[in-house]
Amino acid sequence: MWQQQIEVEAPYDFSRVLERLAQDPLSVVDVEKQQLVVPLYINNTPVAVFVRSVGTKQAPAFLVEAQHPELKEAVLARLFRILHWDRPLLAIHEHFLQTELRDIFCEHEGTPLVLAPDLYFCLMKCIIHQQLHMKVAYKMTERFVKAFGQEIDGVWFSPRPEQIARLSYDELKMLQFSQKKAEYIIDISRLIVEGKLRLEEMQSLSDEEVAKQLLSIRGIGPWTVQNFLLFGLGRPNVFPKGDVGLQRAIERWFRLEHRPTVKEMDEFRQMWEPYASYATFYLWRSIE
Repeated sequence: MWQQQIEVEAPYDFSRVLERLAQDPLSVVDVEKQQLVVPLYINNTPVAVFVRSVGTKQAPAFLVEAQHPELKEAVLARLFRILHWDRPLLAIHEHFLQTELRDIFCEHEGTPLVLAPDLYFCLMKCIIHQQLHMKVAYKMTERFVKAFGQEIDGVWFSPRPEQIARLSYDELKMLQFSQKKAEYIIDISRLIVEGKLRLEEMQSLSDEEVAKQLLSIRGIGPWTVQNFLLFGLGRPNVFPKGDVGLQRAIERWFRLEHRPTVKEMDEFRQMWEPYASYATFYLWRSIE
């Protein structure tokens, strides 16, 4: 077991992170201890990373613990990216203090955009969540992981694409997936195993290039692409204007008498660039 203390730039509200992740039944979260376990695959080795807050929102510090000392450098690099420790939130916060979202950003000050543990699971989760109510989506994802993933010391690790690529559609339908969604999940996993879809290489592509690649694949539409850009790649300027939850949040916040039109959504995005992802995320949080 290795340990390291990490200090990050303020503001950073770990309580908000735990509050959101606690909604997911797969998350291992202890609000009282201010602790989170992040399940990572490093070179196909499962590593449970314990992260405990030992600071405050205005002086954030964390104690990180994990097995496999030989993987420490790789674990920390991934953790910094996932938990938004590599991108200070202060400049983003100050940007929105000059906008009509000022009050939301004051209420949720220091709330980071936490990413999925890995890109493959993020894409699978986005597909599972398509057109489902959040509670149902979480339940379906839990079934998927517990059926085909692995549990190590109480921590669930998501299945790998090689495992899912070997399944039949009927095996997913037994978990109450629709025929089409079973096909999407397995067929996309097969593309990854065959090397025809390289998710890691998308880190170096523009948002437009990522969208072009993903939209050519059956089962992936604009909503899935935008959520993958947000929660997989952590892109700062994503604005899913077709998302009903985002539209509802804007309607409520601006006291509109109607759902915002496509033109109005485009105007809102322009107001919040180059950090539209954070406007999206904080607006979602405002109605949860």
